[in-house]
Amino acid sequence: MGHTVVSHFPNVAYNVVAIAASRGGLKAISQILSTLPAEFPAPITLVQHLSPQHRSHMAEILSRRTALQVKEAEEGELLRPGTVYIAVPNKHLVVNPDATLSLSDAPKINFVRPAGDKLFTSVASSFKSRAIGVVLTGKDGDGVLGVLAIKKYGGTVIVQDEASSECFSMPKSAIDTGKVDFVLPLDAIAHRLLTLVTTQEVHSQELSQKSSNSSAGLTSGR
Repeated sequence: MGHTVVSHFPNVAYNVVAIAASRGGLKAISQILSTLPAEFPAPITLVQHLSPQHRSHMAEILSRRTALQVKEAEEGELLRPGTVYIAVPNKHLVVNPDATLSLSDAPKINFVRPAGDKLFTSVASSFKSRAIGVVLTGKDGDGVLGVLAIKKYGGTVIVQDEASSECFSMPKSAIDTGKVDFVLPLDAIAHRLLTLVTTQEVHSQELSQKSSNSSAGLTSGR
């Protein structure tokens, strides 16, 4: 299965989708993941604010609601397309430039660990314009620093709209940065992710084909 490693997908415009959610997040995440196909060509990393005192059952719950593979993130694990990696309680989830995951004991950010900010900042610096950040329902302002980082490096940010959010303070904080690309109702987010990743995939393949054709033209010229 070595061919499914992220670095072997040069024609996918987005190497990773990072999602952050808090209050109301399980329902929102379930709805998005249940709509995505098993062959979704990018890995998904997920921070849901969780109680550090209890083992998370999110992986088991979400596995029953999506065709994607769902698992808790493990230290040193290599990202693979069509897989959802869930942050574990009381550890920051970090994506490294070599497409591996790290679980970090770094200090809490905005009183939370795992923090969406930590995840988003890591995908931004690791994958630049090839990262998508999604801010879903939740309280407080987690995600703001991460949104700014993703946009600084040329990535794309999607935020859940107020009408479909159980708690709008996290999405609103992201929107207030003035940097988000899409503010969407929950039932439109999965389609937007699919369109972004697969349309860009085709587009980049076309560009690659044009480039090789023009190169061939140059070499066969005078």
